[in-house]
Amino acid sequence: MVRKRKKTNIVDATEIKNASKAFVRGEGPDLKSIKDKKLKRELIVREKHNAQAIRSAAFNQLLLPEERGCLEAEEGERTLKFKQTEIVKHVDVGSARKHFSLALPHHGPYKCAYSRNGRKLLIGGAKGHMATFDWQTGQLGCEFHVKETVKDIAWLHNRDYIAVAQKKYAYIYDGQGTELHRLKNHINPVHLEYLPYHWLLVSTGATGFLKYHDVSIGKLIVELKTRLGQPHSMTHNPWNAIVNLGHSNGTVTMWSPSMKEPLVKMLCHHGPVTALAVDDTGRHMVTCGLDKQMKVWDARTYKESLSYYSHRPGSKLAISQTGLVALAFGGQVQVWKDAFKTKQKAPYMTHLVEGATIEGLDFANFEDVLGLGHSKGFTSLLIPGAGEANYDALELNPFESKRQKQENEVKMLLNKIQPELITLDQSSVHRMKQDDEEKPLDSLDHKELILKFKMKGKNSAKRRFHRREKHIHDEK
Repeated sequence: MVRKRKKTNIVDATEIKNASKAFVRGEGPDLKSIKDKKLKRELIVREKHNAQAIRSAAFNQLLLPEERGCLEAEEGERTLKFKQTEIVKHVDVGSARKHFSLALPHHGPYKCAYSRNGRKLLIGGAKGHMATFDWQTGQLGCEFHVKETVKDIAWLHNRDYIAVAQKKYAYIYDGQGTELHRLKNHINPVHLEYLPYHWLLVSTGATGFLKYHDVSIGKLIVELKTRLGQPHSMTHNPWNAIVNLGHSNGTVTMWSPSMKEPLVKMLCHHGPVTALAVDDTGRHMVTCGLDKQMKVWDARTYKESLSYYSHRPGSKLAISQTGLVALAFGGQVQVWKDAFKTKQKAPYMTHLVEGATIEGLDFANFEDVLGLGHSKGFTSLLIPGAGEANYDALELNPFESKRQKQENEVKMLLNKIQPELITLDQSSVHRMKQDDEEKPLDSLDHKELILKFKMKGKNSAKRRFHRREKHIHDEK
């Protein structure tokens, strides 16, 4: 007699139910009030798929092996008083090596950017000095001098290609520092952004044009007139690939390559918008202006949620994977924790670079590290709880090999999303009506139903030749 084994649940159902609350994106529709049977049936199927996705995400969340860290202060202490030297003394050797500084006083101020998997670091000085390297091992990728003013830098689809906004044009270099392309259509670029899932390089500059360049085919897709002059700041929403621009009149505009006019135009500050940042979920947008305010906006309702005051106008903003907000002004940087939930009375951590001006600010993915590019060089700070503890190796793998990098590049190119699909509401893409639907026979006109019978092969070139030869022979 064969006995069946009883199924044992690895995770309790109550734990899954409690964990699934973090993945719920609003309440579902009221199905009882819907009278249309077809619409009701579609909504039931959609809600069923959403519930299954939420349950799978919560189950995977409970099985993740690592947990994110944080900095906790004892009674009577505050975390913002902790200095980097004190943190380095109380962490392990591997983490302590992630705090370092590069003294580069002759070519600054520097801008910095980490690769999407958080492994590589790109720095660019305003006077033309460029370098890429593995910041954890210290292995240098390339180092060169463009002999021009560098205004902005960006990584492309992998660690072998970078984009640089120089004095007159935008350029693309490979991992060895060799110039591959000069993008003459991008004139006087000031800001650069790269959309990884669409393979689009976006630039804007002194001319006030917003330009989308497809790097997979090497063509300029579209250039849009902002009609608001040179933007002071630019970023993109990682959730829906909408490009946000901050202008001198205090407005923020949201752009899509399929529309000639901005999708959204909102007044955020009483002065120029100096910095912009959007979190990975696409729910929150943070802005800074010359009015010495940092405001948190709901990116779905376009309403102000919270506001903070700073001693000086903020110049740079960055948001980590866990929702930490870094604000830089002058030579000081502040890191705010839980800034989206409730209004905080004091920042989570602070750091001062004496006698320098911060021009670059970026968090390293999957690491508790914040990079600062300033007029004296580059500084790497330890920010506990900034990085996501677990990673999806099929999406972003910090330890990918050369073969995995090549396979990932091919998959990304095959899964490339067309620029026409960039919209504010990503869920509306699968609900678009198709124009090439087959019409039923009853709805067709009588003229469309007339069938034409053709004699195949009667008027071919061979038949015409033989008929001509026959006529010539008969005449003779």
